[in-house]
Amino acid sequence: MSAEKAESDMEYSDSDGSEAGYEDYYNCQPWGDADNEVEKADQTRRDPEYAIHDCLRVEEVERLLNENVEVLSNSLHITPSLAKVLLHTHDWALQEVMTKYRDNASSLLISSRIKPSQPPDPTSASKGRKGGTCTVCMALFNPDKFATLTCGHSFCKDCWCMHFEVQITQGISTDIGCMAQNCEVLVPEDFVLQLLTKPSMRDKYQHFAFRDYVKSHPQLRFCPGPNCQIVMRSKELRAKRVQCQACRTVFCLRCGTDYHAPTDCNIIKKWLTKCADDSETSNYISAHTKDCPKCHVCIEKNGGCNHMQCYGCKAEFCWMCLNDWKAHGSEYYECSRYKDNPNIGNESVHAQAREALKKYLHYYERWENHSKSLKLEEQTLEKMKSRINQKVMDASGTWIDWQHLFEAASLLARCRYTLQYTYPYAYYMESGPRKALFEYQQAQLEAEIENLSWKIERAETTDRGDLENQMDIAEKRRQTLLKDFLESDEPSDKLLHP
Repeated sequence: MSAEKAESDMEYSDSDGSEAGYEDYYNCQPWGDADNEVEKADQTRRDPEYAIHDCLRVEEVERLLNENVEVLSNSLHITPSLAKVLLHTHDWALQEVMTKYRDNASSLLISSRIKPSQPPDPTSASKGRKGGTCTVCMALFNPDKFATLTCGHSFCKDCWCMHFEVQITQGISTDIGCMAQNCEVLVPEDFVLQLLTKPSMRDKYQHFAFRDYVKSHPQLRFCPGPNCQIVMRSKELRAKRVQCQACRTVFCLRCGTDYHAPTDCNIIKKWLTKCADDSETSNYISAHTKDCPKCHVCIEKNGGCNHMQCYGCKAEFCWMCLNDWKAHGSEYYECSRYKDNPNIGNESVHAQAREALKKYLHYYERWENHSKSLKLEEQTLEKMKSRINQKVMDASGTWIDWQHLFEAASLLARCRYTLQYTYPYAYYMESGPRKALFEYQQAQLEAEIENLSWKIERAETTDRGDLENQMDIAEKRRQTLLKDFLESDEPSDKLLHP
């Protein structure tokens, strides 16, 4: 990628200030949700990062949940409201709840914060009341204006309603408890809806309750897309990639964040939290313009490729380390690898802090660089479309003749996206042979990505064979880095805590 002269006041910025998302680069691929189980199985074999799933609308999810409630209610001869509480507090494990209830109903109810059924107690109606009044507002007892929970605590309906509204305003629904002091009994859904008087509060309660039911279900996950109502259903919520049919958002099925292979869910959460910490990121001023290492003219990176060529002196160098590109093929491993200070243990506290910050910035700069490269390569793709349109108009080949360029651009995006997420993983790895091997493989992918990016930006029809060969090499390097992640998505136990 050539570099152009930058004005002294020029700064690099994304058009919308946001990170590039996986869906921005992959929607051109036929990765949409398959229509049947056979197609989904075939898609999984073709793409091991893909998770078999269904995209459900709200009414479909409600029907799924209600079917379980109905089965439990009919089998155990309990109210649907009680059945829903039992299922929710036991992660919708229908068979497990049925077995536990038949073995020891009282124990199950107590563990679910439900008061077991007992013989009628003539004094139960007075619990929560003192001297014939509501102990909250001191209103005189009136059978028509008081409501008693299964635990026997009785309060006036107005106080119950106010209690529910306060809880709902705070976003609480299925975890609303009895008002009585030291009573942990949960208030069932029918009891709440019976006493809520405002339609808006009833709607909020049902909305929050639905949210809680989905979150507690082991096979359901809300789509994180903006204002999207779709719920993903999968037999196993593994850390694999899914795409919403409605809003086209791509995310990790397990944690709901942007897809992050080969970094696992726990590590990416730690990394994003660390990156959001102003105490560290404020020390990092991203070098969006750099000086040419040969003629020292200020240049700006205007493409995704890290193989740079100075606009003035034509010197070719690496954007990250500024070394000569000709010798870079053999030294790329050193460019992507962080070198620990062997004497850091003997340094002062301040020196150790500086070293820790230096290490963080090493990985953060590369993480951020690949994110920005994805954005720039999106612009390159748009330019490519215009160029191909012009060639087709000039009768220089057909769209089919140029299709391989779009396939190459899509593969480049996949590789660079994967490479971006190798840096948080490497940052938290302990030093040793395992990390050395991972960083070697990381460097190999990085080198092949830059070669692919360089070829794509200069590709013509005569270069097709060379380009497709480079695509094959890059994808194999990417799969090598993903191998451990795809075979086991359990959280890594090889973490540092810098």
